[in-house]
Amino acid sequence: MDRTSIIAVIVCIVAIGLWTMVIVPRLYPPQPLPPGAPHPTGTAATPAPAAPATNPPMPAPVPAPSSTPTAAAQPARPEFIAQGEEQTLVLTNANARYTFTSLGGGLKRIELLHYPETVSRGRRKSTAMTNDLAELNALVPVPVLAVLGDASVQGDGVFTLTRTGEAVRAEKTLPNGLRIIKEFQPTTNYLVAASVRLENAGQAPLSLSPQEWIVGTATPMGPDDDGTAIGLMWYDGRSKDEIGPMWFENRTLGCFPGVPRPEYRAGLSNVVWVSAHNQFFALVAMPQAPAPQVVARPVPLPRAETQTGVATAGHAPVGVQVALAYPALQLAPGQALEQRFHFFAGPKEYRTLARLANRFKNDVDLVMGFGGFFGFFSKALLLSMNWLHEAFKMGYGWAIIVITILIKLLFWPLTAASTRSMKRLQALQPQMKAIQEKYKDDPAKMNKKLMEFMKEHRVSPLGGCLPMLLQMPVFIGFFYMIRSAIELRGARFLWVADLSKPDTLFVIPGLTFIPFLSTSEGFPFNLLPLLMGATMLWQSHLTPPSPGMDPIQQKMLRFMPLIFLLFLYNFSSGLTLYWTVQNLLTILQTKLTKATEPVAATAPASPLTPQPKKKK
Repeated sequence: MDRTSIIAVIVCIVAIGLWTMVIVPRLYPPQPLPPGAPHPTGTAATPAPAAPATNPPMPAPVPAPSSTPTAAAQPARPEFIAQGEEQTLVLTNANARYTFTSLGGGLKRIELLHYPETVSRGRRKSTAMTNDLAELNALVPVPVLAVLGDASVQGDGVFTLTRTGEAVRAEKTLPNGLRIIKEFQPTTNYLVAASVRLENAGQAPLSLSPQEWIVGTATPMGPDDDGTAIGLMWYDGRSKDEIGPMWFENRTLGCFPGVPRPEYRAGLSNVVWVSAHNQFFALVAMPQAPAPQVVARPVPLPRAETQTGVATAGHAPVGVQVALAYPALQLAPGQALEQRFHFFAGPKEYRTLARLANRFKNDVDLVMGFGGFFGFFSKALLLSMNWLHEAFKMGYGWAIIVITILIKLLFWPLTAASTRSMKRLQALQPQMKAIQEKYKDDPAKMNKKLMEFMKEHRVSPLGGCLPMLLQMPVFIGFFYMIRSAIELRGARFLWVADLSKPDTLFVIPGLTFIPFLSTSEGFPFNLLPLLMGATMLWQSHLTPPSPGMDPIQQKMLRFMPLIFLLFLYNFSSGLTLYWTVQNLLTILQTKLTKATEPVAATAPASPLTPQPKKKK
């Protein structure tokens, strides 16, 4: 594979990824389900045969059918029932403010004391801020750890709240004799220890329907959040799975409308933890014993209101409600079932999540999205950036620049060798063209002769592409790191107000017709992507073309900076800052290499080329 093919493959991979994650959500934003729409069930996996046992032991569930159930056999979607006057109780510690509600007997919302809901851009603050603090499980009526099912497990949905020291107790006794007791204890590291106890206080056996224990609802963080980063993530002890609003839309190739999926259901008694998350914050449920199944559904959210009380424009936001599903069961008189949980409700801060992963041995730090091969580079880059920020008291923008310089120095010898190899290939181009012309009717022999010729002159066709291939994991690692690093949220650098968002200096009103680049206000003027495109264009003019490259291919490669500019124009300024500095350093190295290296001597005439006749 020659250099042109490798570049084309890299461009295609990056373009497909950016198209799926950036362009499609802007062209086709998620639509809320209409009120009263039916919710058929069953999409991903069959229900678990039984829920895991705890102390005291789990009662035997109702026997499952012998055959694999179809979608119609899945449990119907339970509706949240709350009929009565709401009572709330608030607990506050050093990190968060927890509001508990009697309607559903759960955690209504979590306000994070150290994080604002929205970050102002430049001098202009958002006029559509709904709250000063970042909230989890906001704008939804169903609280965390509400137990949903039929009337046998819900009743009227009203619990009695009592405060016991630094804990909250929610208790309810249903007419059928079922007593539900929930306890919540906020602790350190954004953790809440919780338990749910189902007890048969009556004199007759109880048949309880399948239940869904609510983990929370992933919602956008403020009116400036387009909601493309919200979703569900769960872990089975070996690997994680993740879905978002686009999974429910079920578009073919990410573009063409399909039949929407109303529900996601997965797990076979192996749900170690499950998360309802957005770009920078997560609500994670970690049951003491693996849960049977996880269920998620899209739910419409109310529009945020401006300070004048007017609803904001644009598409109505959509959330993703996440729950743990437990099967139907029988409770004998006096028998009880208790499940214990730890809930993490806080920012996606890697060091905190890594400590929890070591404590619970459950890899909960995968919530950051740092899994797989590229996750190693994301973790290394994030830890290096934080170390530079703390050790030298430098801003995160300058830390990104220093890391980029260090990476460039690391690859400097390899890039210099690549530049020299390309210059030698360019000098040997006449001889290689002669070989191609001589063996044009025999491609196999032509390739063999070309390889022998390059081996004889100690050059390689991959020499110019190897540095690019080796740096791609670093770039992709930067992409995932900047995408979810809470440290960059609101971090300023020069004119950039937030390194996790585009560096919009101003908006040109009226230019709303440019596909996927414009907003409802107009066309945003982002300076860093323009600088990135200019440096890429400059770099492409300094890089010599591959020997034998078709002129049309050369012209196509000239448009590569424009392609990347279009794809990354509205991406985070931290990533475009890294790429711009990387381009400038490459330009500097190319100029230094050309200035210090002697001009390549012309290769001796090939025996394939006829010698000129001597004049008499």
